[in-house]
Amino acid sequence: MAITRDSDLHIRRFSRNAGLGAVLLGFVAIVFGLTVVKVENGSKMEAYDHQPRASVLPAEGASQ
Repeated sequence: MAITRDSDLHIRRFSRNAGLGAVLLGFVAIVFGLTVVKVENGSKMEAYDHQPRASVLPAEGASQ
């Protein structure tokens, strides 16, 4: 018995898999887009990397 004709089960699985693939592709596109935006605006960002940040330190000669 050759399997040439797709049954309803195969068609439903394919449509679910195609839908899930589209959702995953959309998620990857969103993450990629956010990454590109963050890299382009990287000079404006400061991350916590266990180093004192110059923007947080008081100015030299400033009295408290």
